[in-house]
Amino acid sequence: MNKTSFLNHSMFKKKPIEQSAPDPKGSRSLSRTLSTFDLVMLGIGGIIGMGIFVLSGLVAGLHAGNALPLSLVIAGISCLFAALCYAEFSAMIPLAGSAYTYCYMTLGEIWAWIIGWDLILEYGLAVSAVAIGWSGYFNALLRSVGVTLPPALTSPPGMEGGMVNLPAIAIVLCLSLLLIRGAKKSARTNAIIVAIKIAVIVFFIVLGLFSLNPANWTPFMPPKGWLGVFSGAAIFFFAFIGFDAVVTAAEETKNPQKSLPLGLIGSLVICLVIYIILGVILTGIVPFAELAGPDAINAPIAYALGRIGFSWGAFIVSIGALCGMTSVILVMLFGQSRIFFAMSRDGLLPAFFSDVHEKTRTPVKVILVTGVLTACVAGFFPIEIVAELVNMGTLMAFAIVAIGILLLRVQRPDLTRPFRCPGVPLIPLFCVGTCAFLIFNLSSHAHLMFVIWLALGLAIYFLYGVRKETARQKGDPLTVPGPGCIPCPGPALGGAEFLGADTAPAHSRQQGP
Repeated sequence: MNKTSFLNHSMFKKKPIEQSAPDPKGSRSLSRTLSTFDLVMLGIGGIIGMGIFVLSGLVAGLHAGNALPLSLVIAGISCLFAALCYAEFSAMIPLAGSAYTYCYMTLGEIWAWIIGWDLILEYGLAVSAVAIGWSGYFNALLRSVGVTLPPALTSPPGMEGGMVNLPAIAIVLCLSLLLIRGAKKSARTNAIIVAIKIAVIVFFIVLGLFSLNPANWTPFMPPKGWLGVFSGAAIFFFAFIGFDAVVTAAEETKNPQKSLPLGLIGSLVICLVIYIILGVILTGIVPFAELAGPDAINAPIAYALGRIGFSWGAFIVSIGALCGMTSVILVMLFGQSRIFFAMSRDGLLPAFFSDVHEKTRTPVKVILVTGVLTACVAGFFPIEIVAELVNMGTLMAFAIVAIGILLLRVQRPDLTRPFRCPGVPLIPLFCVGTCAFLIFNLSSHAHLMFVIWLALGLAIYFLYGVRKETARQKGDPLTVPGPGCIPCPGPALGGAEFLGADTAPAHSRQQGP
């Protein structure tokens, strides 16, 4: 095979942007029902969870000390750069699929498959890991009221006489059934849960304001200096993960060009402000060295309340933590099902995964499949194995989106951009650099497992995805424009002509006037 024919292979083809929107009345399209408020709540629901209820103590006690708010600012700004890149893409291409869809339109099919397969790993294992943590808090809450479940039903096989983590399985399946009822109903439930967990955080802040000891903030910098601040920021970076799930709802948003940027950036900024205030209060109540102790490191907020005489507050904090993790599971399940849906509609996965229920307009089959799979992982595997690979998927997705912004600014400066990422190319380059640095600092075990997962995904792609290319070329379901489709700013060009490869269907490669 010569070089030209190799580069013309289907795996390098890119999806045309102007023809990217599906038929809104088609059998594989989703219903636009979500508002800006729904997206902000979706983002907050995905962000505030185990991170703030656990990582705040770990970062303050072992890394940043009293400079915890500074670590939070650094981590939040790093995520904000990624959010700005996501906002430009999502407003311009309001489709389900997140980084997978953006990659398909800028880098080509093979890279889109890699990032889509990567996102499936990220969202799926995040659901399972948080469900395991949810089970731990749920069992502790039951014990506080005198109810104890047998170890055989609360731990995976091989741990403390366990057989299955039944609460973890139950919460995933229940939330999957909620998602089946429709995006709007799920968004309303998420908004209620978000309101509860924010109320719990405000409860802690109000009680803490009356118990501050300014002497605890001296010295401000940790013993490790800036190294401790940056290492703390690297850890707390993952407490902001979840905002990117907002863009998976792009195809179900009423006014995506306006609502998606507001949902992404708004939810991230709100969470950053909450995190900073909480960090100041926490270190003002408890000397940071105490937060590294065994009683505080896993439940720093509850420990702080107990230290100032509000032991009963631990019960309320546990409820807030449960609500926080519940919304994270819900948002991640939502995101994973939409990634599967988008890849299936493009023909890279079986059509089964993109079937949409006529009444609820949700991909019921893929929600059930992903729900059952993630529930099984949560029920039968320990959290150490499950959580190992989540970070890699997120960082890869952030970097790919930033690279895509740079490519499209060069390849298609004429495209209509309802929202423009400021500071290009500096912000996307900073995003890529940050992600690369954090990936490099992940464990070698995480790198190895990611390579194995990637190899499995490529095997599926070459055995199934490429073989379906002929069928996709004969009848591309994504070439029918609909509302939300990006208006072509110039002559009627096929997507291949502006992306640098001859990939557009014959009927779309027309000459302009």
